[in-house]
Amino acid sequence: MIDPLAIIHRYYPEGSDIERVLRQHAEDVTGLALELVDAHPEMELDREFVAEAAMLHDIGIYQTSAPEIFCTGEAPYILHGYLGAELLRSLGLPRHAWVAERHTGSGLTAEEIAARAIPLPPGIYTPQCPEEELICYADKFYSKTKLGQRKALERVRSGFGKHGEAALARFDALHQKYGL
Repeated sequence: MIDPLAIIHRYYPEGSDIERVLRQHAEDVTGLALELVDAHPEMELDREFVAEAAMLHDIGIYQTSAPEIFCTGEAPYILHGYLGAELLRSLGLPRHAWVAERHTGSGLTAEEIAARAIPLPPGIYTPQCPEEELICYADKFYSKTKLGQRKALERVRSGFGKHGEAALARFDALHQKYGL
């Protein structure tokens, strides 16, 4: 068992604006993820891991440039999952790293990465196990700019419009599998 808040506070000063944004978003996503775990006992999901990984899925945001959420790094925001995964791997948390790396959008395929010229190294950027899928799904219902407000399903779906039908189809498949 790990202490996600202790890890967060290594990189985010407690009480800072960016820590407040990350912590609130992570707590919201974790709450929904655990609600989904409890709604699907037949899946025998690893509840403890889901709680930890959901809290840490966005740990890389501080390395990106997103001033509206107090991120003053230099990397494009789309890389926050990859950067967070690198950080989590350095802490000996490879499973948690996979969640961070694979939660962006409804996952990113090699074709989408190439088409959008996203500067990611070759790798697998789509969720590969139920816990990764569930956290990826739960994350889509909370933004970092409207903290604490769960988005309606149709609002989440409409957000995928700009990323193409394949991304929306992956989200819809996650909704079919995990939705309440």
